[in-house]
Amino acid sequence: MLARRVIPCLDVHDGQVTRGVQFGRAEAGELKNVGDPVELALRYNEQGADEMVFFDITASAHGRDTMIDVIERAADQCFMPLTVGGGIRSLEDMYLMLRAGADKISINSSALKDPGLIKAGAEKFGSQCIVVSIDAKQIAPGQWGVFSHGGRKPTGLDAIEWAEKAVSLGAGEIVLNSIDADGTKAGFDLEITRKISELVEAPIVASGGAGSLEHMAEALDQGKADAVLAASIFHFQEFTVGDVKEYLAERGIPVRPVMANL
Repeated sequence: MLARRVIPCLDVHDGQVTRGVQFGRAEAGELKNVGDPVELALRYNEQGADEMVFFDITASAHGRDTMIDVIERAADQCFMPLTVGGGIRSLEDMYLMLRAGADKISINSSALKDPGLIKAGAEKFGSQCIVVSIDAKQIAPGQWGVFSHGGRKPTGLDAIEWAEKAVSLGAGEIVLNSIDADGTKAGFDLEITRKISELVEAPIVASGGAGSLEHMAEALDQGKADAVLAASIFHFQEFTVGDVKEYLAERGIPVRPVMANL
């Protein structure tokens, strides 16, 4: 059985890590400054994180240059794989981030606008490099819609169907973000996570709602996710990556050794 992954996520705005609730917006002053992204990445690297996700929420030319600098510095000092997302709209954008040191590229709104970008990226860089991030919100019992623009704009797409299409086009992984649960620490949306995990061949990363060690185990066990992604509980040092791995291992969920990155 493959080891399940524990992945901290850093939302980067103007070179600093921020955190909000239910996709809070920077321009509305809804984000809390958490710290320097490279310092945090080093902390999680030392704690044994399996991967690190950097998400650029600045969406500007200046922000792009800042993010490239962040990735270059993090890649120089960390030994875990790095995933970068936010504002990546072309193969050239992908190339710039991969050249800076990223191992995977995460796309969301750009994939919705042009699904062909998934296929083009997979053909150019390999499926293992292309992650499709899906922002899902429950719109009816047993039904989840896909939203774009930071979770604010409905696309009319069904989240399960979009996940299947993304994988068919070459996505090597799906990050499933629950808008309803994001930042609430009330637990992952297990139902939609399980439905997509059972239907697609690619690994599913559960995101949104982590508030306890039990939540992590639930996403991997009941939700059948391949990995769990969290931000707040790590940034505010409620738990370390090691705490999560120890808890999971005690419950028979396979994880990589915490010492792997030391």
